[in-house]
Amino acid sequence: MWSFVGNKKQKQWLWLAVDRNTKEIVGFDLGDCSEEGAKGLWRSLPKVYRQCAVCYTDFWSAYEHIFPNKRHKSVGKETGLTNHIERLNNTLRQRVSRLVRKTLSFSKKLENHIDAIWNFIHYYNSAIASQF
Repeated sequence: MWSFVGNKKQKQWLWLAVDRNTKEIVGFDLGDCSEEGAKGLWRSLPKVYRQCAVCYTDFWSAYEHIFPNKRHKSVGKETGLTNHIERLNNTLRQRVSRLVRKTLSFSKKLENHIDAIWNFIHYYNSAIASQF
């Protein structure tokens, strides 16, 4: 998912990882859409996920270059294995106005953008955890 910071020429890509069982957000990075963004996402994952979990992604080439083969599978939307992250992207766009594609609400500073996303992530994860 991408959004703007400062102006429409400065796109920031939001990289997220969600645990399919708990639906909690377990990894997050904000940057560009290159392999550097995928590296940031991989580094943001807790060690146990990097060692044991299998990451299901779309066919974006950056994932294949960064994620180890044993920990990564590229899948199409028809498999249903990326449904949780797609639903989360919609929820993020609904609840964090600066992530809406065509908006007047955008962050002027990157720090504010990151803080707004972190605020949502902490609220979302605490709401998910209280359901169990």
